[in-house]
Formats: sequence, C-alpha cells, structure tokens
Amino acid sequence: MKLNIVTGDWDSLRDHAQSLRVEVFVVEQGVPIELEWDEADEVSTHAVAYDEAGQVIATGRLLPDGHIGRMAVRKSARGKGIGSEVLAALLEEAKRRRFHELVLHAQTHAIDFYFKHGFQIEGDEFLEAGIPHRRMTLTL
Repeated sequence: MKLNIVTGDWDSLRDHAQSLRVEVFVVEQGVPIELEWDEADEVSTHAVAYDEAGQVIATGRLLPDGHIGRMAVRKSARGKGIGSEVLAALLEEAKRRRFHELVLHAQTHAIDFYFKHGFQIEGDEFLEAGIPHRRMTLTL
C-alpha cells in the first residue's frame, strides 16, 4: 500500500486527525470525548497518513516537550506497518528538533509495537482514560 504521510500543525491537519481519533479512541475504545481534546493539540506537530484513495488511515502527534501521543490507526489498516510509518515521521521530526529523549504512554496492548522501535518501559502500569498504559522512553 502506498502511503502519503503529511506532517504539520493542528490548524492544517485538525479535521483529518480529529475524525480518526474520534473513530478509534472515542467510538472504538470508549474514551470520553472531553478527554480526547486538550491544549497540546494546538502546539504539537501532527502526522496523518492517507491511503492511495486519500482516506485518513493513521495519525499521531509530537508535543514540544518530546512526548509522542494520540497514535491511532484505522481498524481496517492495522497490522500493515502504517503505524510504524507514522511513528517514523514523528521520530524524524524529533531528530530534526534535536530532542534527546522521547516519552509516550503506551496502551499495554501496544507495548510490543513500541519495543520494536527501541522504546523501553519505565515504571508501573497505570490507567489513563480508563485504559491500562505504561510509560515508555526512547533515547535518540
């Protein structure tokens, strides 16, 4: 599958990132809508992946403090390496900004995905929006 990954600010990618995040986090995972949106969206760099038909199939964000978050892949597109490509785009942005360490809160079912990209677990499991997570870090 040929992907087009676009990185940019919230103003330029909001509509596309929002629709997928609602689909994955709010509808599929039951995260309350009021927990999905925060002030970090406005100051983050967002990555959105589009399939050959121009449909949004994945998204993620990089905050100014080196946190990666809101990684989401449309259910029908999972297991095809698309999340890895979005993460790679965010890692490239982090390297461009000369970050030394990245942090994320991985849903526990996604820990192996982040392990494959070099992230390591730090600390104990915790709940975020009612979903079990682990803090993970990557030294660049």
